[in-house]
Amino acid sequence: MPGMEPLSLRTPSRRTLLGAALAGAASLVPLASPGAPARAADGLVPVLPAPTGPHPVGHARHFLTDPARTDPWDPALGARQVVVSVVYPARTAAGLPRVPQLTAGEAKAFGAIAPLSRGLPAAGVDWAGTLTHAHAGAPPLPGRRPVVLYTPGGGDARTLGTGLAEDLASHGAVVVLVDHPGEASQVELADGTVRETVLYGPPDPATFRTMADTRVADLRLVLDRLGELPAAGITDPRRTAVCGHSAGGTAAALLAARDPRVRAVANLEGYLDLEPWPGHRPLLLLRTDGFEGAARIESSWAGLRARRRTLRGANHWAFTDLAAVVPRLHAAGLVPRAVRDGLVGPGDAAAATAAVRHELRGFLGRELGGFRAGAPGRVRR
Repeated sequence: MPGMEPLSLRTPSRRTLLGAALAGAASLVPLASPGAPARAADGLVPVLPAPTGPHPVGHARHFLTDPARTDPWDPALGARQVVVSVVYPARTAAGLPRVPQLTAGEAKAFGAIAPLSRGLPAAGVDWAGTLTHAHAGAPPLPGRRPVVLYTPGGGDARTLGTGLAEDLASHGAVVVLVDHPGEASQVELADGTVRETVLYGPPDPATFRTMADTRVADLRLVLDRLGELPAAGITDPRRTAVCGHSAGGTAAALLAARDPRVRAVANLEGYLDLEPWPGHRPLLLLRTDGFEGAARIESSWAGLRARRRTLRGANHWAFTDLAAVVPRLHAAGLVPRAVRDGLVGPGDAAAATAAVRHELRGFLGRELGGFRAGAPGRVRR
């Protein structure tokens, strides 16, 4: 059964950060939940795990363009485009529709990409049927709320962080899920076209450098434009943190090293061995005991002063919504046990989700204020 095991705090030294945190090619899958899998004519319908906080959750997409940058993956596209989802605490959601996790175009693209990523099924899943727990058009909850930027793993879409974002929002934070088009598995742009990833497999050093620098620039664009995002009226930009999984974790740390607007960093199993970590911001380091890159994680995290936890009985994508969907796929006979264990680990996936949520709420609540950690769920220490 997975849980969080505390590791000791150590005195900082000049370690380095931001390695190639694309730990293998990231799997690209929408979400699911611990409940019984729904069925539809098109296959199993994944169900997202519910947020645990007292507030209903609102959702809005927003499209940003950076005229100062040309798209690094396809210069013919011109100015860099970034797509975000803003997930926020709402005053009410009565009578408002729940937002689909993927647009119809994204679901169709993902259905074609899924068989290429770590044994996910080519058929039998209705990716378009998944609903989030967020509501379109919900009025924001009044007040000034902390802001959390979320950047996904290498090759993943922002949608893999939906469960974490909704949980934080239900406890009072405004979460901005950031897609990195061209690298993300699939993302629908402002004109309705769906852009798919150009990256398959682990990147070479030059490609990873482009990836890392592009992510940091995308995140800085979001910081620059916070005032124009949906729900901007309830945000407090002075209380901003960045959370990232895998390559997103390394990019989050690199952003914090460069940008004083970031007050705290949560790194979910990303290597930190590309550039020096200055140690000037609170840092949360979460890892699993099943990750094949564990030796490099330990080496790149050595000497850093941080709050550390290890998720037991888990694997690399247990930090994402795959912790919910993959066990359901396995139970339905759509993926073998080896695929489940290789993605999210052999342990209790629901306990893993509860543990990760609790650690993030506790860390971000302490560093930013504005929300409480709540109960830890089924966590072993």
